[in-house]
Amino acid sequence: MKKETLPVIGLPRGLLYHRYEILWQTFFHALGLETRVSAPTNRAVVEEGERLAPDEACLSEKIFLGHVSSLIGKCDYIFVPRVANLGRNLDLCVRFSALYDLTHCIFLRTDQKFLTCNIDVVNGAREEDAFCDLGQSLGFSRKESKKAWKTAQKAQEQAWDKAVKEQERLYKSEGLKILVSGHSYILDDSYAGGVILKGLRDLGALPLRADITDRDYAVKHSPDLCPTCRWVMSRELVGSIIQHRFQVDGIVLVTAFPCGPDSMVNDILARKIQGVPVLQLVLDSQTGTAGVETRLESFVDIIRMKKGELT
Repeated sequence: MKKETLPVIGLPRGLLYHRYEILWQTFFHALGLETRVSAPTNRAVVEEGERLAPDEACLSEKIFLGHVSSLIGKCDYIFVPRVANLGRNLDLCVRFSALYDLTHCIFLRTDQKFLTCNIDVVNGAREEDAFCDLGQSLGFSRKESKKAWKTAQKAQEQAWDKAVKEQERLYKSEGLKILVSGHSYILDDSYAGGVILKGLRDLGALPLRADITDRDYAVKHSPDLCPTCRWVMSRELVGSIIQHRFQVDGIVLVTAFPCGPDSMVNDILARKIQGVPVLQLVLDSQTGTAGVETRLESFVDIIRMKKGELT
């Protein structure tokens, strides 16, 4: 493929982008392709997503659609993968397997082209094969596509190992430590979950992230608290809480309204976690942050009182 004919790939800054940013970016760049990532979330993105989304969509899905809209006409393809599961009992919420079709239908009247790959390990569609097929659909050979995927997979693993080691180091820090349990597409979004992390720091607490953890260990141990959970990202959070709950002073459970899996799993966690204070926070599309900030302040004050630091 000649360089002047290479397409520009748009990457919406939402949902699985926050989990697979390194993998996706490295894969496309290894093929010599340019990527264009949508700008960070702001109020306009959320409002656009609300306008486009079906009524039952969660806040995170609305944000994603707002990011897609911001890329329309600015790239040759917008990448929206279908991901059903990562293996047996490692399912993703159905919105991830339906996301490409939903997005394609919503923007059907535009001239924008979309790009996808299908990952469904239970039914034989592995990640490697999905990305090899993706590369071939863009005009590259299977050998070139496989090489790009291997390069991307290695980069993703190295970046993740580094992030987990840094997070484990922080558990040994001094001071008030709060474990924040929320998906990466919430906590990595400065508009959605950023207010929680910043709010805790402003209160003098160290926020630790349950989503940054040894995923294999977390998935293996998640049945100890939630034996029937099948959603892989929820299992990772549960297992991380099991591993780290006695290394922190409090736990914040974060849900993006009206997420079905989170509403069930977080309710179970709130009932079963013993020996450490727990706060549940539900995020919606309201513009104000005062409610979240006030609840965080009260939660931190209660913990400090229990520790004898406040009277």
